[in-house]
Amino acid sequence: MEAPLILLFVLLGVLLIVGPILGILAYLGVRRLESLRQPVGVQDLTARIYALEQRLARLEKEPAPVAPREPASTLSPGSNADPKPAPPPVTVPQAPAPPKLHEVPPPPSLASFAPPPLHASLGKDSDSGDLETVIAGRWFMRIGMVALLFAISYFLKLAFDNNWIGPSGRVAIGILLGSAMMPWSSWLLGRGYSYFSEGIVALGEATLFLSVWAGCQYYHLYSQDVGFIGMIVITAAMAAISLGRDSQRIAVLCLLGGYATPMLVSTGQDHQVVLFTYLLILGAGMLVMGERKDWPSLQPIAYIGTQIYFWGWYDEFYNRTGNPPLERTVIFATLFFLLFAALPVLRAIKEGVLKELDILVTTINSFVYVGTLFVLFWPKDRWPFTLLVLALAAAHIGVARAIPDREKEKTPLARYIFAGLGLTFATMAIPIRLEGKWITFCFAVEGAVLIWSGFKAASGFLRQFGYLLLAIAAVRVLILPPPGGTFLLNQRFAAYLLVIACFGVALWSAREHLDETGDQEKTELGIYSVLINVFALIALSLEFWDYFGTTTIGMDIDHARHLSLSVLWTVYASALIFLGWRQKSAPLRWQALTLFGLVVVKVFLFDLASLDRAYRILSFLVLGSVLMAVSFLYSKRAAKGRTS
Repeated sequence: MEAPLILLFVLLGVLLIVGPILGILAYLGVRRLESLRQPVGVQDLTARIYALEQRLARLEKEPAPVAPREPASTLSPGSNADPKPAPPPVTVPQAPAPPKLHEVPPPPSLASFAPPPLHASLGKDSDSGDLETVIAGRWFMRIGMVALLFAISYFLKLAFDNNWIGPSGRVAIGILLGSAMMPWSSWLLGRGYSYFSEGIVALGEATLFLSVWAGCQYYHLYSQDVGFIGMIVITAAMAAISLGRDSQRIAVLCLLGGYATPMLVSTGQDHQVVLFTYLLILGAGMLVMGERKDWPSLQPIAYIGTQIYFWGWYDEFYNRTGNPPLERTVIFATLFFLLFAALPVLRAIKEGVLKELDILVTTINSFVYVGTLFVLFWPKDRWPFTLLVLALAAAHIGVARAIPDREKEKTPLARYIFAGLGLTFATMAIPIRLEGKWITFCFAVEGAVLIWSGFKAASGFLRQFGYLLLAIAAVRVLILPPPGGTFLLNQRFAAYLLVIACFGVALWSAREHLDETGDQEKTELGIYSVLINVFALIALSLEFWDYFGTTTIGMDIDHARHLSLSVLWTVYASALIFLGWRQKSAPLRWQALTLFGLVVVKVFLFDLASLDRAYRILSFLVLGSVLMAVSFLYSKRAAKGRTS
């Protein structure tokens, strides 16, 4: 009873496997027979038309028949007829020559009327994007593939569960089925079913990978090393198929299979060198394929796959032992960075342009590399981290200088991108190695140098980057000031002086290039000129506040502090007024007037209410005297202007 049941299941399995294949073959055969009818009829009609044109041309070329002339009558010598005078010659008008027939151009050869090849229109994939074609031509194919895969899987599982087929036979069947799908897909491609053919290739690849995996991981018929080699062979074969068919979709399938290989044959042990070497070779091969065939989707997929394996390995194995392989890991991380940076760099140097995908990959790759170095080095090994970041900055700046100018009057975008990345990494190296006030100092100095270099090289990009760094340094001084100390001789006052000096360098660098700057940049320079006085006043105010807060001069500390600020601001405003008159600078004079207004508000609203009577009198006396003097000078100047 068991034998017939087994035979029945075998027949059902064969029918399940072979039935759909035979159905598809029959469908293709019917389609081909139907398509053969119309081309044959067209060819017959074309031949008949050509024969008729040939006969018509011959008839038109034959000359028209000419009527024969009658012979002239002659008199016999013995005739008795009286001779008559000869009539005058009659001029017979000649008939006009018949018009020439238009020359018939030689008919084209029969080959030019030949119908298109039979396979040219046989079952081609429709390029129309209508819903019917998408559903019936593509989604049904995908669903059918999945259904067939499930059917085969369930039948094989039934056969395996009943031990009808041993482990070796099961793996062999899977490999044979997967291998047979490749020539079948080629046969489909030869008849125009490119999309369906690629689906069969995907099904075959999945079957092959599943079979090889089952042999080494499930049935243990061979080692993981043998399975690894087998999957590499499958990946190489898929790459050859994608190149031969010029199919980016098959190349993507090949790439996915290649990156699935380490996971499928994993032993759970640390094989860093083997894994990362395999990823380097796989990534390099796929990038070369993508560049030769212009397949842009391979690059981001390869990059994402590489990063997934790198960080997966790091999380699983890097800190497992007490002595992590730092040097080896840094080398591999650098090789991965260079692998995915090579193509954009070569394209930028050769063509002077970067594609949008290149810009995205270049930016992400560079920052991910710096992040990797940070994870590996921080905080114990800061010097190597700093040196590698500086080397990365120098490399990007070198690439920016090597990019050619395609348009003489316009700087290439690729140069801005690489120069910006280089300057960014150079700036990042400062806080990596330094701390506290040194970060502020370096940001300020670097900003001033970039502004000066930008004016010398006529590069607005460098100047804008310098303005940004100066702004960062100014904010750091205000928010994170260094500690104070001795009056005018401490780190805080030095930091303010350095920022003020860098502002001054920026203004000094721009003095000869104001005609070349735009309105926005002139506004920025004007803001910096105001910030010089703002920061100087803040620095002096902090020094006076600390000094009178710790020095005993026989008066209340708060009264001494506020009185000193009022006097300081009044004196500073007077100095600005004097300097503005000397340099004939209206902005300086307006800053002085603004500061005078601030002093007036402070004296009348704060000093009047909080200071003692003696200090209140002194504060009002100083302020009133200075304001009267300033008013007198302005009045004298106005009178002199009216007189002149």
